[in-house]
Amino acid sequence: MNPAPNGPLIVQSDRTVLLEVAHPDAEDARHDLAVFAELERAPEHIHTYRITRLGLWNARAAGHDAVDMIATLEKYSKFSIPQSVTVDITETVGRYGRLVIERADDGALTLTATDAAVLSEITRARKVAGLLFEKRGPHTYVVQAWARGQLKQELLKLGWPAEDLAGYTPGTPHEIDLTDDGGWHLRPYQHQAIDNFYAHGSGVVVLPCGAGKTLVGLGAMAAGKTTTLILVTNTVSARQWRAELLKRTTLTEDDIGEYSGQVKQVRPVTIATYQILTARRKGEYAHLALLDALDWGLVIYDEVHLLPAPVFKLTADLQARRRLGLTATLVREDGREGDVFSLIGPKRFDAPWKEIEAQGFISPASCYEVRIDLPEGDRLEYAASADDERYRLAATAPAKLGVVRELVKKHAGERILVIGQYLDQIDQLADALDAPQLTGSTPIDERERLYQAFREGSLTVLVVSKVANFSVDLPEATVAIQVSGSFGSRQEEAQRLGRLLRPKESGLPANFYTLVARDTVDQDFAQNRQRFLAEQGYSYTILDAHDLAG
Repeated sequence: MNPAPNGPLIVQSDRTVLLEVAHPDAEDARHDLAVFAELERAPEHIHTYRITRLGLWNARAAGHDAVDMIATLEKYSKFSIPQSVTVDITETVGRYGRLVIERADDGALTLTATDAAVLSEITRARKVAGLLFEKRGPHTYVVQAWARGQLKQELLKLGWPAEDLAGYTPGTPHEIDLTDDGGWHLRPYQHQAIDNFYAHGSGVVVLPCGAGKTLVGLGAMAAGKTTTLILVTNTVSARQWRAELLKRTTLTEDDIGEYSGQVKQVRPVTIATYQILTARRKGEYAHLALLDALDWGLVIYDEVHLLPAPVFKLTADLQARRRLGLTATLVREDGREGDVFSLIGPKRFDAPWKEIEAQGFISPASCYEVRIDLPEGDRLEYAASADDERYRLAATAPAKLGVVRELVKKHAGERILVIGQYLDQIDQLADALDAPQLTGSTPIDERERLYQAFREGSLTVLVVSKVANFSVDLPEATVAIQVSGSFGSRQEEAQRLGRLLRPKESGLPANFYTLVARDTVDQDFAQNRQRFLAEQGYSYTILDAHDLAG
């Protein structure tokens, strides 16, 4: 295929790909490129993607081959693709599946290579050799029974991702069906995600916030009809999963247990928090017994991109159980995407935000960055401060308060979330807006009361900390004003925008504002957050605070 004479992409020999944002084919190119490339930088005019080994292997695991990926580059490239890139893609993708973990007829766990050279290379690695038990045939080793997860981690580090076909325990059967009360049904992409997951047994489903990841989990449970352990980020999320299970499945109150800091119930379907699973007593994990409390047939990891590092180690011992990860982004701020790939499983399905928005399943959103000038005194204080103090000074600049008031006034009557990172700033915002605040110290019952009032419309402005980032169902929120955040976290941007993307009964569009102190690290970090939205097909409109006030 000849490259497009004036395509939007430039493919470079260092495996970076430049996308011309203003090109008429840019949206289509971005959509196809995102299957296997990761967005690195997203300034106004040219976005930079990088083709990584993990990205290629995730795409291969999701059903895309090297021919498809190279064809995408050729279709949109302005110039010929460097030969080194096509060879590199072909060879990297070809590494996936050259090693296979299987069950032998006698039940032994085995590792088989397609050729002796690969087997020789990996068995020379000390960390791999210690996980292998004995050689069985020219291309096969028996694997230590406990080492399935650790072996996959070590092989990935060596650049040889193993395909795990060793099968899964069915778990204890438990009847679970979906109900159609209220006339709801799974959407086509949710059906496809469930089918793809069960075709492989374990892996990650990537869907935007508001696109119904929880319903994919419920559908997977109904397909498996087995005891299920659901791991979630916090107690509020646990309660919401419970409510969805009772509303949309045949499960009863007696079928569902909550295992958290407050309650310790183990039932055929048990919902536990990551915090309780990683809690230690005298240096030991205090609740490890939960992982084997029942013969789980399915383990669901909600918001898998937030999985605490210790849970990876615990998950290495759960490889015989089906594992479903749910997330809006595979990006992890700690860089441990490889452990998600190895231990939860590769990406099995994803659907870009813009694609689902076009189908009418999530609300369209407009994203704005409002740049604010610091007064002279605040600028001087910022300039004289140490590096570790500068972000807080810029993020909590008092000048932002007036802009928040203007935006709340502009959207009067809509349901507005005002989001901050720092507790003293949240106090100031709540006072200035005469609105209730919700932070990590707000009791669970009070949180649920505030959320319910917001859903019903008796409360229209709510000031929240990062506790509201995750798994909070506020479908009628149409405006989010992000006053400060976690140093430009892409995860956080995904979650905060996701608060707005659920379809609205009101029919109002969603507006997402980020307030940024001009010429400070606040603005630098904002560029990192913007990268996530650009990756999903959204762009920021830059507004000046002076124009807003006018």
